[in-house]
Amino acid sequence: MASELILLDTSILIDYFRKTNKKNSDFYQLVVVNQYTFAVSVITEYEIYVGATENQIGFWNSFFAKIRLLKFDSQCAKEAVKIQQGLKKSNKMIAIPDLLIGATAKSRRLKIATKNVDHFQRIPDLQIIRE
Repeated sequence: MASELILLDTSILIDYFRKTNKKNSDFYQLVVVNQYTFAVSVITEYEIYVGATENQIGFWNSFFAKIRLLKFDSQCAKEAVKIQQGLKKSNKMIAIPDLLIGATAKSRRLKIATKNVDHFQRIPDLQIIRE
C-alpha cells in the first residue's frame, strides 16, 4: 500500500546496514519498491546506538537525522504494560526493547516490519508486514 505509514523494527535497519547491495535489503523493498512511508521508535534508535561501533556512528547519525522518530510516551507505556501482563501470563515473554517497540506500533495503530517475526507475533493484534 503506497504511502501507508509503518514502523520499522531494529532488525530491518541492521539488515539494511549490513547488506553490501542495499537493493537486497528488506528496507529497500519496503520503502523503494512498495513505497511505504516509515518511522522508527526511539527504542530502535537506542538499540542501534548501543550496538554500534565507533566507526558506524556517523552512518547512524546521518540516517536518524533524516527519518521520523516516534517517542515512547504515556500511551505507549500503558500499552506496554497490557502487552507485558499478557505475555507473562501466557509464559511467552519477549525482550523488553521488542515489547516497547511493539507497544509503540500498537498504540499508534501502525503495522510493523521486522525480521524478528517470532517475537513480534506474540503480541496480540499487532499487524506484521511480511516481505
